[in-house]
Amino acid sequence: MKDLIKKGVYVETDKGLAYGTGIHAVVEIGQIVLTPPVIEDMQVITEATYLDGHHYDVMSEQSISFGKAEIEVNNPKHEFAGHSKVNIEIPR
Repeated sequence: MKDLIKKGVYVETDKGLAYGTGIHAVVEIGQIVLTPPVIEDMQVITEATYLDGHHYDVMSEQSISFGKAEIEVNNPKHEFAGHSKVNIEIPR
């Protein structure tokens, strides 16, 4: 969250957090599953594995650089209706 404030995605106001200029939406994705769990006969055989970090999807009018925390997405886990996914942030 601190990185989103630092980059102007969110701004602090006297009423709490608000979207920064040009930000239309922010969706908290959370953890992203890399490998789903293997379950047989109601027993977990292999635990799921997750991509490092906590993820957010940001719809913005301008480009925002997240440096090393920005990744290109080949298999999106979230999309805004009518918009294709470009990148996702991994705050560190």
